[in-house]
Amino acid sequence: MPYVKAEDRQALLARYPSSPGELNFMLTTVIDEYVTTKGLNYQTINDILGALTGAQLEFYARVARPYEDTKIAANGDVYRPEHITAPVPDVGQTPVTCGCAGGGDCHCA
Repeated sequence: MPYVKAEDRQALLARYPSSPGELNFMLTTVIDEYVTTKGLNYQTINDILGALTGAQLEFYARVARPYEDTKIAANGDVYRPEHITAPVPDVGQTPVTCGCAGGGDCHCA
């Protein structure tokens, strides 16, 4: 839980976070306001968890995975080739996200 000093909270909400704790505090504040607006019930909890999961997955797919792919291309893979089930895309190439590696049974395209 992001325990930011009470006297620092208002100023923090007026700028971008500069640490993981501040980022956590700001996300928690938005979530808390959503609960206050919508009410504490199963649907609200489900809405929040769904939005967080969606944001996490989108961040991973659009930012983290491509970053990791550039590092694999630059530094070499850690995994043994026989353990890799999908090829690492060339930098700038759209990665395969379904795990099928574009095989004949793929229906993701």
